[in-house]
Amino acid sequence: MEPRVECVQTVEARLGETPLWCERTQRLVWIDIEEPRLFRLDPATGKASVSTQASTYLGCHALTRSGLHLIARDLELVMEDPETGRSEPFGRVPDEALPATRLNDGRVDRNGRLWIGTMDNGLNQGLGRLYRVDADGAFTPFYDDVIVANGIAFDPGGRHMYFTDTRRHLTWKITLDEAGERPVSRTVFADYSAGGERPDGACVDADGCLWQAFFAGGAIVRYTPDGRIDRKIGLPVTNPTCLCFGGPDYKTLFVTTAYKFLSEEQRADEPLAGSVFAITGAGQGVAEHRFDF
Repeated sequence: MEPRVECVQTVEARLGETPLWCERTQRLVWIDIEEPRLFRLDPATGKASVSTQASTYLGCHALTRSGLHLIARDLELVMEDPETGRSEPFGRVPDEALPATRLNDGRVDRNGRLWIGTMDNGLNQGLGRLYRVDADGAFTPFYDDVIVANGIAFDPGGRHMYFTDTRRHLTWKITLDEAGERPVSRTVFADYSAGGERPDGACVDADGCLWQAFFAGGAIVRYTPDGRIDRKIGLPVTNPTCLCFGGPDYKTLFVTTAYKFLSEEQRADEPLAGSVFAITGAGQGVAEHRFDF
């Protein structure tokens, strides 16, 4: 079956990101980072809602076991009640400050902890770090000298984490200790420095393969666990940003996109830039882990 690509939500998102599938509500939740908004989409009906967030930037977000929503705003994490929209502070990045850095990509591991990175807002200095956030909101740093933290994803077994620095054009495979609490080794999984490609958001499917979006590359690719690209799917827009599997059977691959950095001429040629796409026939994913606090 050849993959089929269709637009399921037409939006002009400046920097759409972090799609997550909520199996409880059967909805897709995603964000627009630079026009800080959080979207919820019911693909079955097409019904969508949007809420503006009180921040300069959003970084990412996570589902929680309690049903609250964990949202990264600037350098803070907040817990938001999706029913009322009320939010309360949960944690803050230590020793970093706007406008130099902000929170960016993150994902929850099998133990209910959030791994999240920060980035240089100037996109050229190693000012960011990779952190683990525990149930009490404490941030533990592991790697520094990060320009743009991205592409955090875990293999089905939970012992390996993928981590990308978009502006260094590198993706690493990190092995965690048996408790899943600390990295014990890091090796280069994919090196795009020769071609200058920009690896962005990522997810892992049920076969343990890594799917990665390429900003400015107009495509998503799948890597086998040993680092070979075995699939590539083109999109009708230049800037795919992130992706996740969802739907009742996790056989739909949702992809967010962005119009950021496109010229007026490019935007005219790409009326769907910033929209959300759904791909069928790409494989099957697994449910997202939920943050436990």
